[in-house]
Amino acid sequence: MWDLPTRIFHVALAVGVVAAIVTAEAGQAWMAWHLRCGEAVLALLVFRLAWGVVGGRWSRFATFAPTPARVVRALRRRATADDAVGHAPSGALAVWAFLVLLSLQVATGLVADDDVATTGPLNAHVSRALAGRASDWHVGWGADLVMALIALHLLAVAWYTLARGAPLLRAMWTGDKPLPPGTPASADGARARLLALALFGGSVAGVLALLHWAR
Repeated sequence: MWDLPTRIFHVALAVGVVAAIVTAEAGQAWMAWHLRCGEAVLALLVFRLAWGVVGGRWSRFATFAPTPARVVRALRRRATADDAVGHAPSGALAVWAFLVLLSLQVATGLVADDDVATTGPLNAHVSRALAGRASDWHVGWGADLVMALIALHLLAVAWYTLARGAPLLRAMWTGDKPLPPGTPASADGARARLLALALFGGSVAGVLALLHWAR
């Protein structure tokens, strides 16, 4: 169901975000690594935005848009079998929340100034006032919301797995889960994987070009 590039992205993003959190809390000596982690997360987000347009069927944003009708059905426990294909409405909301919050966290980190010894690579290209507001968000509400969303996501996965027997972890690891008959498969052949590799390479190159320009 979920193609290999999406599954690799999921694991890589989790590692990158956790590493960014750990290095941020480890003290000033680790801030250079915190910046590198943020840059890696940026490249992953750029890739996911592109893959959400041209990737496998169930990785495309259009297939798991949390429309009001789907959300209402889920809240009333009247979700159809098709609603559970790919991301369920709650999972879709979580995906969008992560993409928006992490993008905002990376963007503010790029221009932040910790008033000690570390500034984001784009800090010199924005006003001091904007940098100050970005810094306040990055270490304040932004960091708190990301941590809260991670905790909520882990609790939701645990609840769906243990209480409802949903094979979420296995599906994210293998890409397969029970689906309604006739459900279209997600393209995950060599051509799709080569496209994903090219997109990720382009994402990395774009981030490196941005950092080079900032210097």
